[in-house]
Order: sequence, then C-alpha cells, then structure tokens
Amino acid sequence: MKNVQPGILAPIPRQARYLTFGMKQGAQPREAVKALSKAAYGETCVVGLGALLLFALQKEIEGLRPFPRHRGEGFEVPSTPAALWCWLRGEDRGEIALRGRAIEKMLAPAFEATGVIDAFRHGRGLDLTGYEDGTENPQGKKAVEAAIVSDTRPGFGGASFVAVQQWVHDLDKFAAMPRKAQDNTVGRRRSDNEEIGNAPATAHVKRTAQESFTPEAFVVRRSMPWVDAGREGLVFTAFGRSVDAFEALLKRMVGVEDGIVDALFTFTRPVTGAYFWCPPVRNGRLDLRAIGL
Repeated sequence: MKNVQPGILAPIPRQARYLTFGMKQGAQPREAVKALSKAAYGETCVVGLGALLLFALQKEIEGLRPFPRHRGEGFEVPSTPAALWCWLRGEDRGEIALRGRAIEKMLAPAFEATGVIDAFRHGRGLDLTGYEDGTENPQGKKAVEAAIVSDTRPGFGGASFVAVQQWVHDLDKFAAMPRKAQDNTVGRRRSDNEEIGNAPATAHVKRTAQESFTPEAFVVRRSMPWVDAGREGLVFTAFGRSVDAFEALLKRMVGVEDGIVDALFTFTRPVTGAYFWCPPVRNGRLDLRAIGL
C-alpha cells in the first residue's frame, strides 16, 4: 500500500476541488509534469494523466483508452478528454483554493486549466438527492483488489485508473416525483438506505449491481456533490485496476445489453467524461518511471 496515491483509498474529504488541464499549443510538458510529481504525492492531491498527455510524451500506458460516447433516446454520455486531472482534497475550502492556484501556476508553462469544480461532502456521504452514494463500495483488501494495479514492474504496481464524470441534476424535477418513484429510481429507500427487492428493472441499483457481471465489475467510488451558480450535481469518480469494470457498468446503464436505460437519466445527465491513469508513488513523490520521467 505504500506505493498507492493515499487519497484514492482514503475516505471522502470534507472539501475538494477538481482541476482538469489541456496542453498549450507547442508546449513541452515534461518539466511541468516532473515539477508536479514532486509537489503532489497523492494524499492532498490525487493526480491522473490522460492519454493526450501520454501521446505528447510519446508514451503509452496499456489499458488507458478513450472514454466511450453513448447516445440514445433520453440520454447522452459525452467523451471530453483532458491531458491532466488533479483532485485536491482537504478540510478547508480556502486552503484548497490556494493550493489549486499554486498548481495552476506551476503547470502554466505547458498547461491551462479547462475545468474547475468545487465539491464537498454532504452529510455522511450523500448525493444532493438525499441518497447515500457508494453503498456497495468494496472495503479493505477487496477495495485494493478492485482499484489498484498489481504489477511487479517498476512504476506500474500501485497505479490506478479513474473514470471521471460531472453530472448535472434537475433537482426540481426529482423533488416533484412521489417518494416511491424517487426510491424506485435509485432502487433504495432513502429513509433507511435498504435495497428495494421488487424495484423496477430501470432502478439504478439493479442496473449497476456489481456482483451481477461476469467478471464482477467492482470499482471504488469516491464521488462528491458540487454546486455553482444555478446548477448542482455529482462528480462521479470511480477508481479501478482497469477501466473495464466501469465500462461494463456504463454499458448496462445505457441499455447496450437489453435496451433498458437506467432511471437516473430521467433527472440527471453527464456533461463530461474522461479516463486518467493515476501513477503510483515512491519516496514521497509520484513515481513516473513507467513513462520515463
């Protein structure tokens, strides 16, 4: 566990900021990435590298591929690739904002921020709908098995892959539903978080029952609510030893197998979608030996 970015398996923080970066035209990213590797070692800032950055570095990580697009009646899942992703974690929003500014300045020679989302823990870990998020997360050794790459090669073992989506909720539409319809949309009772055995096939819990896949599709979810002027939703963040489990869940949600679309799409929609490779750590810094840095 000593070579895993600590924030991946740690509990959700009280406050967070998500930064995504694109590369400036003609920039050489090597030195900026090396500087970040010394300043962010995965505890208060989890770092993910995108395929766009690896391409610019003329490197490749097996298993890191483009985020899939899906579109159908009543839903659209976009793919919005980025070069670099930072998940700033902490207890004080002001301190996180200042750390974010410092990282942006550090990366400025080669990168520019393309997205900034401030997020927070709601209650015991609730979505803004009032339902608990991540109930079925694996714990302990099972979480490590689900989220962390097991590989003996230097710079590979201890890494992780992450799928990140910003979802925008229509909370007015959700609030207008009768409580039973709300519960059936999620597949759990909000009152006690118990799964509803006879929930409809469209219920989110039924669509994404991780043990129902072959192979099982367990991921470690670290999602957090967000709010800005006039909008709110959830930053969905799922870590895995590969992106395969997440893709299996997403295909089931959009009905690729059976045409049944997840009921979540009736009140919320993703506006971003990207994959990143989260390198391991070594001696208090990111271990970038897998990409020659």
